[in-house]
Amino acid sequence: MKRFDELRDLVMSLEADFQKFYDKKNQAAGTRVRKGMQDLKNLSQIIRVEVQDIKNQE
Repeated sequence: MKRFDELRDLVMSLEADFQKFYDKKNQAAGTRVRKGMQDLKNLSQIIRVEVQDIKNQE
């Protein structure tokens, strides 16, 4: 569940930058959104591997 908490925190931390980018057209916020989405992708991959490893141990 620790990884889920990390995932949720990451998504929530991006909310303000999403609003700044889409509502106010703030380009710097767009860069932060892209970086955050890359981090989200990487964390998702880590979680996928962990789940698969646990599943294979059973």
